Amino acid sequence: MTQSIPFPDGPLAWRGLQAYRQQGHIFAALQVFHQELGDIFRFRLPGLNFVMMAGPEANRMLLVSNRNEVRWRTDSDPISQLLGDGLLVSDGTIHDESRQIMNPAVHKQALERYVDTMWRYTDQVALDWTSRVGPVEMLAEMRKVAILILMDTLFSVDYNHEMVRLWQAIMKMLQFISPGLWLLFPKIPRPQYRPALQQMNRSINNIVRTRRAAREKGQESSLDLLDLMLDAGMNDTLIRDQILTMFIAGHDTSTALLAWALYLLGNNPSAFKKAQKEVDTVLGNSTPTMANLANLRYLGFVIDESLRLYPPAHIGSRVTLTDLEFQGHYLPPETRLMYSIYLTHRDPKEWDQPNEFIPERFESEGKRAYTPYAYLPFGGGPRNCIGAAFGQVEAKVVLARILQTVDLQFVGHPVTPKMAVTLEPAEGIRMNVRQRPST
Repeated sequence: MTQSIPFPDGPLAWRGLQAYRQQGHIFAALQVFHQELGDIFRFRLPGLNFVMMAGPEANRMLLVSNRNEVRWRTDSDPISQLLGDGLLVSDGTIHDESRQIMNPAVHKQALERYVDTMWRYTDQVALDWTSRVGPVEMLAEMRKVAILILMDTLFSVDYNHEMVRLWQAIMKMLQFISPGLWLLFPKIPRPQYRPALQQMNRSINNIVRTRRAAREKGQESSLDLLDLMLDAGMNDTLIRDQILTMFIAGHDTSTALLAWALYLLGNNPSAFKKAQKEVDTVLGNSTPTMANLANLRYLGFVIDESLRLYPPAHIGSRVTLTDLEFQGHYLPPETRLMYSIYLTHRDPKEWDQPNEFIPERFESEGKRAYTPYAYLPFGGGPRNCIGAAFGQVEAKVVLARILQTVDLQFVGHPVTPKMAVTLEPAEGIRMNVRQRPST
């Protein structure tokens, strides 16, 4: 016999509201509900009815064992409307074929040639930090770094001018697909976003037209992601969808990861000093390379722990295609399922001191092996993030170069996680920057 799915009501709802008020973010309430109700619970709000799931068992079910009985795409969601048949929102054959075409550009074997580009753009963006008056807002700075790296490595485009010209359009586009009133009113008109989206479309379409024209003239190919898609015969509409998908998913996740890592390092001076000492020992006055990145073990643990505490892709969505059951609870077709990576990563059943920043927990000699699917910052199963390896290398290169060249001091302002396209620090990350004497 199946059980009804519990939902936070009465005293529990009040406790969740109190946690939200005390900590200033919705995740505090979700943690209260998860602790009390378990790995599956329902929300019943006007216009909003979905099931929240968490934990390794739920993740394995949705990402692996029952993945063919759920779908990703929901056509009423703005992200599906924006990205068309992009890799992130497509299902079935079109997803699988596109992924196969695109994978070589972000495969581990391709990453070595990107490292120089990554640290050079880090240097470029950081060039004036030490001369600024007052703190530097690192969320915005890491967004600049991530955009420039992504567009150069994958599409061979120097995006400096376009980034400045389109900055407000980029922010507006991200706002368009962030959680908002559209969750309650999916058909609400949103004409205020149209100019920004049109600007982004024109920019991307121009990149494709320029490359096609160059190829027709017999100019030397750059052998990047755009070339792979053109060689495979993708039409311009699908290429546009994939470029925009990689632009959003590729830069916004890296932006969040880098900002949170800097926050955690700045808020933990002993960890900052340990990571910086490792960088000095491994790199000295040399620039990062694929070979020496492997020796930055502690910095790798910092990145892993940042992804655990603040996973950029903090939640996933699926819709059931058929009857399913989870832990004795019936899930009929067309049930909206939200699986929370944030809750899984902070589950006290899986992690010791789950809310604390402890990079050493990922050190193989001393950690308690975590349950499979208890840690999935890049998703899991066949639909795991195509850019996972790219993002990890990028984070190491950028953070190593920053630690190598400047000292940072977090100014101590309040920081709370916010549900945007990714999990962002709502107040940004403001840090005082000082040139290192040895550089």
